[in-house]
Amino acid sequence: MDGVTVSGVRAAARIVARPDGRGGTALPVLEGRGPLAPRRTRGSGTQARVVLVGAMSGPLGGDRFAVETRVARGARLHVGSAAATIALPGQTKGEAHYDVRIRVDDGGELHWLPEPLISAAGSELYVTTRVDLAAGARLVLREEQVLGRAGEEPGRLGSRLTVRLDGRGVLDQELACGPGAPGGWDGPAVLAGHRAVGQLVVVRPEFAGDMPAARLLGEGAAVIPLAGPAVLVSAVAADGLRLRRVLDEASALLDRGSPLSGT
Repeated sequence: MDGVTVSGVRAAARIVARPDGRGGTALPVLEGRGPLAPRRTRGSGTQARVVLVGAMSGPLGGDRFAVETRVARGARLHVGSAAATIALPGQTKGEAHYDVRIRVDDGGELHWLPEPLISAAGSELYVTTRVDLAAGARLVLREEQVLGRAGEEPGRLGSRLTVRLDGRGVLDQELACGPGAPGGWDGPAVLAGHRAVGQLVVVRPEFAGDMPAARLLGEGAAVIPLAGPAVLVSAVAADGLRLRRVLDEASALLDRGSPLSGT
């Protein structure tokens, strides 16, 4: 089967968004290999929408998934997923990898809003998300990670999120959870017994003159201004539903009066 090796499945998707010359956004590149299938759906106004569809379970042990997205100047793109991604143990031993690479040009706008990643018992997954933004780019990025399905222990999950703006580091955050992770991941300084963790990164040029203030959002979330026209909302919750509610509320607060509202 295409994309399968003795060491696991290889899957890749590539998305390129450009202005269509008529006030909208075209997708000259929309391709997937292996079980990753990007599909265009109905857009809104000048924004194009893409849904990532997984054609099989996974990632499993030894699998390597990769998604590359480029948004050109003047293009507006919304990327979501059809369902949660579930990391599962597989017949092949070893860690699975899921790599996301994002580039947004000056004047481009990306809303990266996939469904949660669920770390099932016995799985091993390392996720890397690298975002490079030109000056003047706009970004709304959400990551949600749920440790274990209902009533089960989590697998081992490692993740790293890096954001660079105009060549400067804005955010470099790494987290390791589950069996075999460094001690203290479930303690009061990290997850404090919660089983869902997430972040929302919002970058928009107008923050340079009107940066939202640092503040707590209830007991498990905080708004954190970053070194640039960017804001991080970091949150923990008892489960995925509560986490989504917190991040949606934070997004609504940041969007109030913003041209990025309506996502």
